[in-house]
Amino acid sequence: MKGLIAKKVGMTQVFDEEGSLIPVTVIHVEPNVVVARKTEDASGYDAMVLGFGEIKKNRTAKPYAGQFSEGVEPTKILKEFRDFEGEQVVGDKIGIELFDGERYLDVTAISKGKGFQGVVKRYGFHGGHRTHGSKFHREPGSTGQCTTPGHSFKNTKLPGRMGGDKVTVQNLQVVKVDPELKVLMVRGAVPGNNGSTLIVKTAVKK
Repeated sequence: MKGLIAKKVGMTQVFDEEGSLIPVTVIHVEPNVVVARKTEDASGYDAMVLGFGEIKKNRTAKPYAGQFSEGVEPTKILKEFRDFEGEQVVGDKIGIELFDGERYLDVTAISKGKGFQGVVKRYGFHGGHRTHGSKFHREPGSTGQCTTPGHSFKNTKLPGRMGGDKVTVQNLQVVKVDPELKVLMVRGAVPGNNGSTLIVKTAVKK
């Protein structure tokens, strides 16, 4: 498995060789620094800890700064990738060239928060008739029982907070890789707001 920390730029569209229009999401991939390398002998599993984003030294707490080896500048974001393919050592930088030759990627991010929503928007309930005299429009309907146990069951679909969850979109097709601009274009939508942090990995189901 290979992966990097990146940022979502936004969406655009490109044309392929046949002239077909393809909607793509632009992902900006700045070089990630290798902060630590965990091994089976020392930690019980193999993993690579990557850092992303600059942070001021005077804003770095000592316990957080203690995770970085001598000569490695503290970064804003840390992410651990298990079973990372590669022989990089602490201090090395890994850029967009890591995905050369990859056709499909998995992207993980925090989805957009939509606040408190009803069941129609949250779960796609159809609701009742929008006609004169109808008293059932967008309500969830009955949720419990008249007798024992006398309460709603767990996992009943009800209004509540929507969005702001960790979401992974799998098998996004790589349309273009631009090493000069350090951008990656994938076909389809990627969760999260523009400017949000993404975890980009090689597809596990391809």
